[in-house]
Amino acid sequence: MKVARHIVDARREKLAKLLERHRYLSVPELCAQLGISEATARRDLEALSKDDRILRTHGGALPELEKKFTPLQDRTNLARKAKERIAMAALKFVREGGTYYLDGGTTTLALARLLCVRPLGAFTILTNNLAAADLLSQVEEFNVRLLGGRWLHRQAMLVGKEATHALRTWKIDGAFFSAEGMNTAGVWNTNPEVIALQHAIQEKAAQVWFCLDATKLGLTTPHLLKPWSDVPTLITDANPAQLSAAKIKLRPKALVSV
Repeated sequence: MKVARHIVDARREKLAKLLERHRYLSVPELCAQLGISEATARRDLEALSKDDRILRTHGGALPELEKKFTPLQDRTNLARKAKERIAMAALKFVREGGTYYLDGGTTTLALARLLCVRPLGAFTILTNNLAAADLLSQVEEFNVRLLGGRWLHRQAMLVGKEATHALRTWKIDGAFFSAEGMNTAGVWNTNPEVIALQHAIQEKAAQVWFCLDATKLGLTTPHLLKPWSDVPTLITDANPAQLSAAKIKLRPKALVSV
């Protein structure tokens, strides 16, 4: 029996909104959420893809915002106060004379701003975040080093084999990372090249901190960066009740609440 057009349109609109909220969903997850068959889900995904509402992926879909990643300047003001509080907490882990890595992202950019106005003496900063490097290079005491690699314009960062290769001679005392989502499974990012670089840096760093604000709660992207069992420290404005509601279980002493 043919389904009325308005019912189909309403279902597809709901599907698109689900993707906007969750960032990524597999076909089985979409079927469970909407109570539809896989064949129906795939037809709806195809229709939304033709309308440029979503980006199809292997086994699922991303919202249109993943095709056109929100530029750095537009993301900077999102949850700005929370990012500033996270940066203030992160600052306590920085020691004079050390070598620290700042990841791409607006929370690590907030840390770069704070380092500029509250300098802690001379130390080395390694980064793939061009906006952070530009700020930090204005402080004479800082030794700022950029990784090479491919330039991602909207994410304002460098990635790729060149960036990973450049790490071979570095000893890193601590690394501050951002990510796009966190849920019960762990920490998530979209770009495989970003994740590959983050993994490479974590292998070189003596300490690692993940800096994620509460707006990242419940968001899923195509790739799991780290399960919570492998996350050394999370610095976040999400309170323990919010983390518990999201079924996020951290290792003992792995949480820094701000």
